[in-house]
Formats: sequence, C-alpha cells, structure tokens
Amino acid sequence: MSLKDQITEDMKNAMRAKDTARLGTIRLLLSALKQKEVDERVVLDDAAVVAIVDKLVKQRKDSIAAFELAARQDLVDIEKAEMVVLQTYLPARMSAEEVTAAVQAIVASLGAKGPGDMGKVMGAVKTQLAGKADMGQVSAAVKAALAG
Repeated sequence: MSLKDQITEDMKNAMRAKDTARLGTIRLLLSALKQKEVDERVVLDDAAVVAIVDKLVKQRKDSIAAFELAARQDLVDIEKAEMVVLQTYLPARMSAEEVTAAVQAIVASLGAKGPGDMGKVMGAVKTQLAGKADMGQVSAAVKAALAG
C-alpha cells in the first residue's frame, strides 16, 4: 500500500471515529497532495509525499515559533497537534551521529574541500537524505565537515 493510500485510509478511519482534529489535518495533507498532482500533472510517489509532509511539518514549526512569540498558547497547541499527526507519515529520522557519518562519507566521495564546495555537497546530500533527516541538522553537519 502506498503512503498516499495509507493517508486516505487513515482519513476514513478518522471519519468513522469522529476524530475531528485528526480528520482536519489529514484532509489538509490530502489537499496539499492533490494540489501538487494537479499543478504538475503527475502522480506522486512515496518520496514526493514525504517531501510534502516534511514541508508541512516545517510550516508547523515556523508557526509554533511565531505563535509562542505572540503568546498565543491556544494556537500553539493546535499547531503542535497537527504536527504530531503529520509526523506519523514521515519515515524514522536519522540520529545526529548517523547524519554526521553520512555527510562525511559524501564529502569524502566528492573530494570536497572548504566552504566553496557547500552547494555541490548539499545537492548530493539532499538527494540521499531527503525525508530521512532534518535538513537544518544536515546543513550544520555539512558546514562542520567542510570547515574541518
């Protein structure tokens, strides 16, 4: 069963359970998936679905930070609940040690030296670690690997 089919099935289960919070978040996700399919006239594979989920999680994190600055705890709670639902569709994340090891291996294979090669390394890292690791953490690991 594809990830998109799993999300659709979860929507049906949320409807049956009358879980309105979860249902709303899943509908939001399915809407984003459908929008991407219509805009680009493609059928999304699991990797593309994970990328969209990752983008939505990042949006939630940004919203949480903004709402905390504005002292809007009610909105923070809503965003956190949505983020928990969305994160169930992401694959298990790599640990910091695994990210560092993977980045160092990629830097070595490319023969990258110094900060000037950051773009080349990030391009290779994104293709290999997309959806598996937090890209902010990956970027920091690349900077550290190229600095040392």
